[in-house]
Amino acid sequence: MSAFLFGDNIELTSSKEHCTSSGKAKINYSTGSIAGSLWVKPHGLLQQQGLQPQQITCFQWQGLTSFFATEGDVPFDILAAAFYLVTRYEEYLPHVKDEYGRFAHTQSLAFKEGFLHLPLVDLWLQHLNNLLQQQFPFYQPVERDFNFTPSYDVDIAYKYKGKNILQQLAGVAKDVVSGNANAVQRWLNTLVKNDDPFDTFAWLDALHAEYNLKPLYFFLVAAKRKGYDKNISPQSTAMQLLIKATVKHNVTGIHPSWQSGDDSTLLQQEINLLSGYAGCGITKSRQHYIRMNLPGTYQTLLQHGITEDYSMGYGAVNGFRASVARPFFWYNLAAEKQTQLLVHPFCFMDANAFFEQHLSAPEAAEELEHYYLITRQVQGHLVTIFHNHFLTLQKQWLPWRQMYEGFMKRHFFIRT
Repeated sequence: MSAFLFGDNIELTSSKEHCTSSGKAKINYSTGSIAGSLWVKPHGLLQQQGLQPQQITCFQWQGLTSFFATEGDVPFDILAAAFYLVTRYEEYLPHVKDEYGRFAHTQSLAFKEGFLHLPLVDLWLQHLNNLLQQQFPFYQPVERDFNFTPSYDVDIAYKYKGKNILQQLAGVAKDVVSGNANAVQRWLNTLVKNDDPFDTFAWLDALHAEYNLKPLYFFLVAAKRKGYDKNISPQSTAMQLLIKATVKHNVTGIHPSWQSGDDSTLLQQEINLLSGYAGCGITKSRQHYIRMNLPGTYQTLLQHGITEDYSMGYGAVNGFRASVARPFFWYNLAAEKQTQLLVHPFCFMDANAFFEQHLSAPEAAEELEHYYLITRQVQGHLVTIFHNHFLTLQKQWLPWRQMYEGFMKRHFFIRT
């Protein structure tokens, strides 16, 4: 955890002799104060073997929620607290699951204590760095650049294209019944002009090119259309052409189907299928419906060659699930071992804002703005999730398209 927090700019020690001999800035992580170091007294979590329920009492430090109180120059064990949050310790303990079988965000400490909207670990670190600079004027915190990765889950690529005629007619009938007067015309446009309402991919390409952004696309390629897996068939010409066109200018990853969560052999089949169409290896992933449970989901991904995952967020509310706004290597608490799976947290998803939080497009714009500003403040990596079918010219979604474009223009316009 110390390497993740400080890099190699800090020496973490419990040795009095080392504190007096080393020329680096030093954190004394022991039960007693040592001259010439910043004292962080251990709470005990990092010395425990196995997983144990933790009694947590929160208090305020520098205006931030903190816990694992101890005495010392920092009034809590920041190392243990960061470890608890980033490793998702609470998700390994008995907990209530939501309707999709996921760890319910309402069970999290971040939600209960009201800091889910903050990259708390990064904010703690800023204050700790200030203390270190006061004691060691030569100390320079690790400098990181703010990064932004727009990402997209392609789980409903098209409204009509790639579907057989019966599926298309059923979709038109459903729209007509729900009061969409333009449904028949849109269907005819798709048949005649190849103009599908969900086909926003060229618009997205132009948007990324204009603002010099490098996006990620995650494709759901379930062989069978079933339940939550509603994408068109990966065997369809439309899907194959879309994947091949996308990989020309963008990075792609797998969006494991819901079905693959019950049968990992399907996951390998889907990875192989996407890799074949894309013409490259697939090492990035994001779970469909953010269906994940620790440690099982991440173990399965590693077993199937996935080395980077973008599922660390909630599928029911926006925020920082791991209380951090930068990538980290997954530490498997069950095995007490750091793995090679690089986890990229996300903090904003359009579907959360619309379906779960019931925000309007202007309200979602305010929330997205918050996540941009707070991530930039901590020099973090902002990862957002949008869906191509949320960014259409349809009346319901046009405000969301305009909101997203406005966000891009406001923050990533390159002045010449």
